[in-house]
This record gives sequence, C-alpha cells and structure tokens, in this order.
Amino acid sequence: MFLPETVEKLRQIAEGIVEATIRPQAQNVDQSCEWPQHTIEALSHAGLMGLHVEARLGGHGQGLLALAAVNEELSKGCASSAMCFGMHCIASAVIAAKATHYHEEKYLRPIAAGKHITTLALSEPGTGAHFYIPETRLIRDAEHYRIHGTKHFVTNGKHAHSYVISTVAANESLASTGDFSCILLDSNAPGLQWQEPWRGMGMRGNSAATLQISAARAPLSNLLGAEGDQTWFIFEIVAPYFLVAMASTYLGISQAALDIVVEHVTGRKYTHSGETLSEIPAVQSHVAEMWIQVARTRQLLYHAAMLGDSGEASAIVHLCAAKVEASSTATRVTDQALSLCGGSAYKENGVLSRLIRDARASHVMAPTTDMLNLWIGRGLLKLPVL
Repeated sequence: MFLPETVEKLRQIAEGIVEATIRPQAQNVDQSCEWPQHTIEALSHAGLMGLHVEARLGGHGQGLLALAAVNEELSKGCASSAMCFGMHCIASAVIAAKATHYHEEKYLRPIAAGKHITTLALSEPGTGAHFYIPETRLIRDAEHYRIHGTKHFVTNGKHAHSYVISTVAANESLASTGDFSCILLDSNAPGLQWQEPWRGMGMRGNSAATLQISAARAPLSNLLGAEGDQTWFIFEIVAPYFLVAMASTYLGISQAALDIVVEHVTGRKYTHSGETLSEIPAVQSHVAEMWIQVARTRQLLYHAAMLGDSGEASAIVHLCAAKVEASSTATRVTDQALSLCGGSAYKENGVLSRLIRDARASHVMAPTTDMLNLWIGRGLLKLPVL
C-alpha cells in the first residue's frame, strides 16, 4: 500500500520500536496482564504520542491514515500496546478538535512532548455497547463542574494523566433533549476511585478498569467545545478515530498470524521425504487465501481512512465496514493459522495463542459488529444512523 512520505516515515519509526522494544516484551505483557509502560515510553521518546497534535504545538498534525499505518505496525508486535496507544490517540484528537488556548497549553503541548497520556472514558455499565449514551452527571456551580458517575473499561486506567469524559449536559434544557457534553477530567482530581483492572481472555495489557467518579471537580475551562457538543464529538471525531484504531489493531493481529504461518510452513520439513509444508499444494492455497484476506482488509481500511481525512461525507460507512472486515479477518486468519501450524502452535502461552485470544475481542468491543452492520445499512439507505 502506497503511503505519503510523511506517513511512511512515521510507520518506519513505529516498526523500529516494535522490533527493538515492543515485540520482545509482548508475551510478558499478556501473561502478567501488565500495562505496556515500555511501549508508551518508547513512543513518547520517538515523538509519536503527538500524532494528532498540530505541528505548531510540537506534534505531527496527522489524521486517520497515519493512525492506521502506525497502529497496525504496533499491533503486529503487541495488540495490547496498540490498544493503549490507539485510545490515547482518539482522546488526543477529541481534545484537538475544538481546543482553546488553555487546552493547547495544558494538554496538547505536553501530549506532543510525550509528557502526558490521555484516554477515553465513555462506556458505562448501564448503557453497555451504546457508548454514546452517558448517564454520568455534569453539575455546574460558580467556578467548577462537578461530575458524578461510573465509567467502564477505561483503557490505560490509572496510568493516564487525563480522561475525556462523556456526561449528561449540565444545562437542563439540553439534557432533556438528549444532548450531552464532553469534559476533561485530570487524574489527580479528588473523587476518583478505581476498581481492579479488568482481566480479559485477550488484550490483557490494556489496563482497562472501572472508574467511580464521586463529585469530582473540573474547572469550567476543561469543557470540550460547548455544553451539548458530545454527540458531535462522538460521530465526527470519536467514531472515525476509534474505528480506525480498532480496525488497524485487528489488521496487525492478522498480519502477525500470517507471518507466523509463512515462517512455519517454510521451515517445517518432513524427515521421511525431505518435503517442506510449503511444498504442499493445499498449504499454498490456504496461505494465498489468508494473504488475500489481509491485503483486502488493508486496502479497505486505508481507503476509508483517506476518505475520512479528505472530509468525504460517505467516509463513516467505509470506516464502519473496515472495522467489520478487520474483525472478521482477524478471527478467520488466526483460526486458519492454528490449523496450518498444527500441534506446535497449540501450546499454552504461545504467540499464536495470544493472537487468537486478542482477535476474539474484535466482535464484542463496542461498537459491536452487529451494531456497525446496522449503521452501515442505515447509512446506505439514507436513514439516520440512530
């Protein structure tokens, strides 16, 4: 896939970090459910944490295509690392979308300098996959907002310095019409209580945890955009960046599984015949099928990202389709990889075992595949998404 020179350079930087730092520690991240601090430190040192921060503030000023290319590369080495980086990138893009001078100086410059980690805190226990419907309350007094609620599956958990929180609008007239707000909440704000990080079957290093927010205070200046802007943020910023971050994560898993298969079948030789697995026609056919799936998914994702970066109105349908396709590809390709690699791959805590478990998150993480198919259908039929 041809990439613009600037994006290709960023991808190459990520590739170098994967080989030097991320891949060697990926198994430990998985087995220990360990947040990949080494990944974030390496990305910070390389200047990649400011991927979506404007150049005038020290960042790269990149959009969806760069996120797809960099995050796919990270996921080839460690999907948990890609998930953590992706969530930081999405939240960074949200902050940057309607940033004031205050947001630029307090958040975006430190993000670009690799000194500030941010993340999303949208999901809630009561609304599940409908992550765009908050129940968390935002109450305004003279000088502050007070925030009350519970956020589920907060990736990067205690390790982030700030959280993009979705809330019911403080303005009662807005709240009554279903309008919501987004606000930045600092990690050192009083009133935050964390539960133990969630331990999943896969993606075990993302340090996702439940955050209980009890009368936490944030200055009025921490509001993102205007009161009632949350729906705009969700569908104009969060959804596109989230879909690209997740699709690229699952694409990276697929490519990693394909790489394992190629290495295995070219190196595995029968002693009685001297024939390698790669010489068997059925194996050749299966490898071709896997490669086609991965290549097709990459083309769809990168094309959708370019449409999004260009402001094409139909981009959201393509982005939803890319996430659906990446999810299906990840589950199919990792399953095929297990069949082709046989007993040597069917071992506890092996690399392919990790990839299979990571891939299974693809269909259940919001927005789910069923929800995305619904959105695609409604978009194609010129109906409102919701």
